[in-house]
Amino acid sequence: MAYHTTPYLLLFLPAALLFYQITPAKWRSYTLLIFSYLFFWSFSEKLIIYLIGTTFLTHHICIWMDTMDKRDKRKKRVFQLGILLLLGTILCLKYRNFFFGNVSKLAMVLHIDWSYQDQLIFLPIGISFYTLSAIGYMADVYWGKVKAEYSLVKTALFLGFFPVIVEGPICRWEDVEDTLFKNESVKAENVFKGCYRIIWGLFKKMIIADRLAVLVDKVYVGYESYSGAVIVAAAISYTIQLYMEFSGCMDMVIGSAGLFGIRLPENFSQPFFAKTCTDFWKRWHITLGVWFKNYIFYPVSISKTARKWNKFTRKHFKGDFGKYMARMGIAAMALFPVWISNGLWHGPKWNYIFYGLYYFGLIFMGLALEPVRDRILAVLHIDPECMFYKAFQTVKMLIIIFTGEMFFRGDGFRQGFHMFKSIFQGFTTETFKDGTLLTLGLDQNDFRIIIIGCMIVFFADLIKEYWPKETKMCQKQWICTVEKAFVPGKWVICYGLVMAILIFGAYGEGYQMIDLIYAGF
Repeated sequence: MAYHTTPYLLLFLPAALLFYQITPAKWRSYTLLIFSYLFFWSFSEKLIIYLIGTTFLTHHICIWMDTMDKRDKRKKRVFQLGILLLLGTILCLKYRNFFFGNVSKLAMVLHIDWSYQDQLIFLPIGISFYTLSAIGYMADVYWGKVKAEYSLVKTALFLGFFPVIVEGPICRWEDVEDTLFKNESVKAENVFKGCYRIIWGLFKKMIIADRLAVLVDKVYVGYESYSGAVIVAAAISYTIQLYMEFSGCMDMVIGSAGLFGIRLPENFSQPFFAKTCTDFWKRWHITLGVWFKNYIFYPVSISKTARKWNKFTRKHFKGDFGKYMARMGIAAMALFPVWISNGLWHGPKWNYIFYGLYYFGLIFMGLALEPVRDRILAVLHIDPECMFYKAFQTVKMLIIIFTGEMFFRGDGFRQGFHMFKSIFQGFTTETFKDGTLLTLGLDQNDFRIIIIGCMIVFFADLIKEYWPKETKMCQKQWICTVEKAFVPGKWVICYGLVMAILIFGAYGEGYQMIDLIYAGF
């Protein structure tokens, strides 16, 4: 029962909204929790026991810590126990085969008589998302940033709220506590905004992403048969597919929560307008980046090891060079675990680990070469704020993004490198004109629909990115630019999107439903 399916949109969501509205205010959290667990059961059935176990563990560990004095040494041990149990669960379920499988391969290389057979392990949906939320909540309680919640129902709803359980966003307690437990009545304004956001997400998912999936799957399955511009087209197509599907799913998620008056954090902010890798990850999967920053990057940056390094470098290297060495050493200490964790979070595959190291290398190299870049710009009298330089940065960043996603999509490390090398074999722009792309599962009408759809989304992102910052119309959600328009205009756009989905959406006879990509993580 994915977010873009008929059962969810026409049965589950209306039923949840109806029962929520007719339930007395003080019991509405119970109604949302019941529907959330029904939603989870539709995906994972008996595996819901892992979500319930995580909820009980998180709830009681946080209450236990809340009863202890800040100076009580036992508090740290209780916190470490909670983190160990949460991480141990996901490591055993998600990464056991990967770890022991690689140890087995290493044993074979070293001629050690030991082997491991992969075991069939069933993963509950959303385990990577709700585990991070649980760890974040536990850490915030330990650090005293939030008070422990003594209502088990509220803790369960925070971790299992049905719109976020499949693909996020990864919520912190402070992100949702003001609206998730408010239990206010359904309002017509919230229903319209929520439906509008859901429709916008369906537009991106069903018209653009699901069409591009046909081309992407064909090339990646038979990648050894393709080279040159076809590989480039597949890499670009996959990046667009991933963005349209993931951001479209976030639109549906945020819209679904919005029907109940619940605000969720945004997960995208025009990522293809980014100028640097750091900027890109502030715009792409925002809540994952924020989580790593708060719970890995910052703690490592201020750790004893980081402070010792800072003291050592400033003592042995004088002046600006000492400051530079201190900054780069601490950056390496903090960034490396962040990006290794980022890669592993996506899944137990070497291409995901490479994907994390890819961005670690680029970001660290960017920091290391920053003084050199600034000096070159000064010598050449190039203004970093000029349009030409910004355009150059954007194009450079797009190439980096497309290359990274090519490895990310590959079925293993070797496939990514094979495809990368294949780009330089017989590359010609004629491929885009001679009809070769029409042999990849899409016809001319499909490409026209994709191009027009992308232009509409690009225009919407353009409004969000460059609308004057001083006006109230510039909000995090581009829908807010429509809210100030006259009422008939809102309905025209809404009906236009619905008609576009009905006419051009990928569904119907012969259509094979495309699984949500991030639901697999």
